[in-house]
Amino acid sequence: MARSVVPERPAGHLRLDTPINFLKGVGPARAESLRKLGIITAGDLLWHVPRRYEDASTVRHISSLEPGMDATVIGRVISKGVIPTRKGLRIFQAVVRDDSGIIEVSWPGQPFLDRVIHKDDTLLLSGPVRFFHGRQLAPREYVNLGPDEDPTSGGRVLSVYPATEGISFKILRSLIDTHLDALLPLVEDYLSPDLRRRAGVVALSDALRMVHRPSSIAEAERGRERLAFDELFFVQILQRRANRLAREARGGIRFTNHRKLTSALREALPYTLTGAQAHALREIVTDMCSPRRMHRLLQGDVGSGKTIVALFAALLAVENGYQAALMAPTELLAEQHLRTFTSLLAPLGVEPLLLTGSMGARERRVVLARMAADEPLIVIGTHALVQDTAQFARLGFVAIDEQHRFGVEQREAIAGKGEAPDTLLMSATPIPRSLALTTYGDLDVSTLDERPAGRLPITTVSRHESARARVFAFVQREVEAGRQAYIVYPVIEESEKIDLKAATVMFDQLSASVFANHRIALLHGRIPAEERDRVMRAFRDREIDILVATTVIEVGIDVPNATVMLIEHPERFGLSQLHQLRGRVGRGADAAYCILLGDVGDDSAERLAIFTSTEDGFEIARQDLRLRGMGDLFGQRQSGEPMFRIADPLRDEALNLLAREEAERVLESDPDLMGAENAGIRKVLTARYARALELFRVG
Repeated sequence: MARSVVPERPAGHLRLDTPINFLKGVGPARAESLRKLGIITAGDLLWHVPRRYEDASTVRHISSLEPGMDATVIGRVISKGVIPTRKGLRIFQAVVRDDSGIIEVSWPGQPFLDRVIHKDDTLLLSGPVRFFHGRQLAPREYVNLGPDEDPTSGGRVLSVYPATEGISFKILRSLIDTHLDALLPLVEDYLSPDLRRRAGVVALSDALRMVHRPSSIAEAERGRERLAFDELFFVQILQRRANRLAREARGGIRFTNHRKLTSALREALPYTLTGAQAHALREIVTDMCSPRRMHRLLQGDVGSGKTIVALFAALLAVENGYQAALMAPTELLAEQHLRTFTSLLAPLGVEPLLLTGSMGARERRVVLARMAADEPLIVIGTHALVQDTAQFARLGFVAIDEQHRFGVEQREAIAGKGEAPDTLLMSATPIPRSLALTTYGDLDVSTLDERPAGRLPITTVSRHESARARVFAFVQREVEAGRQAYIVYPVIEESEKIDLKAATVMFDQLSASVFANHRIALLHGRIPAEERDRVMRAFRDREIDILVATTVIEVGIDVPNATVMLIEHPERFGLSQLHQLRGRVGRGADAAYCILLGDVGDDSAERLAIFTSTEDGFEIARQDLRLRGMGDLFGQRQSGEPMFRIADPLRDEALNLLAREEAERVLESDPDLMGAENAGIRKVLTARYARALELFRVG
């Protein structure tokens, strides 16, 4: 949440914008510590909400703990210290006691905790219980409640606040509790009663009381939902408004859906479009037939059929007398798209063109001349499409494949080749739809979340190091049956710092041993691009049996004959990355396999179990984001602050969709938020978000 303006001198009585150092119990040093937490004014205390809660009724007595349990305990540190191991690892250990007994708590590799956890501190600990020379707790997380703390004295629900050095958990909780009753009456609700009723959220002052003084975990969550809804709602308001203004400013080509070439293609297809493809195509056609320039993201899982949707859109432009371009990040991918388009368009009498950097001068001149002529056509290319020599006479539609592989400048350059071509960005990195709608606030989003009919599932398994010989024997059988395999490693070369198998070393070993009688090649990012393309072409053309590689193959061409994806050290890859790698196989008619090989820890095993249990890229993305956090997915900033402090668009997916609906409803009836019922929204936007002045023209 944004901060209030700090007055130069304190007001005569408490206000939300009263500087924090004028509150009782806050001196200069404590004020500085609070400032590190973003607490500058009295009102900021209200929005410094707990990061989690513990119900005292669920806290276990230490004496009741058994190995295998996942438990939460509260106890006092009676001894502590750092213990070195023979391998050089330093472990911080503490012995913790409650009224029922004691337990040893270990933090491997975290000796610095000896400086922040002291004897007689009360710790809240959560994690698995194991038996190792006695009962131990391996803390997944902990909260230092400080000395002389009765954690449940304020009730059975313990609010765990984000704290920092210089201000203890106890002081912070006491400060908030002391001033809460005086601050809550000062809070004005900026959402109208009608909006709150439709959204099903409580009043703002009630929500703030609930998060700070909950009578139950359920009540705390009810309060958090209101605050999370507000964050999501205001972001949606800003992005919907920005998108609407951008649409209004984007004059474009108004195509007519003649249904000549597009209907002919639909009849010629050897398969039926999925429901998701048909829906996305309707959205795209609606955009292209409007007077506004299309700016849409088409996202879909590996093999979901994005390319065919883009082809339909390109044909719509062509049958209106315009030119269409598809830009791919590599020559190999451009060539693949050319083969696909050529086979599908042959019955229609349409011949797509190819433009790449490696083309011969004569062939290149022919293509450039046809592009510069007033001739409806489809051209597929690489970065060569954005060069100065590449000029379109009448460019009406642009599709950019693997759009994240291009910079903003390149995407703008290709779109700038025409007067106002409709633009379709395509991405094979799935993001849950509600997140996509938030992340890509300046784009309309279409999602392909259905698997094409007839595509065989990929058998995915995890195997321990002890099964290495059996795994390699399986790969050998697949190759001897005429099929091909990938073997992927996380690093190119060996390192003294990390004990991982490397692609270069394993290539040498495998070539000389288990796969000595097979055609085997090496591919990684340090190999020059031209050589990488040569190797991938050879693999595609079945001149190579086994490709040892790094993640350079993550975005690659289709090799229908490849049936095995063997990934070593799978714990070193994110779930979404593993999914992208798996998508390199299963492109043909034969059964395909993805094998994760190596010994992994319990945490990694739990994570990898998610991957082996589903092929749904959107579900994998959801779980990956849940485990890793949002990271830079929401790297945008408003007024220098994180977009979300309370809300989690992944966890709050349903709430996010509700916020979007309400934002659209409000803007539909009152685009500039000038109505009295929206005065509170306007006030918050102009006070908290720098872009609001520009987007809403209010001051």
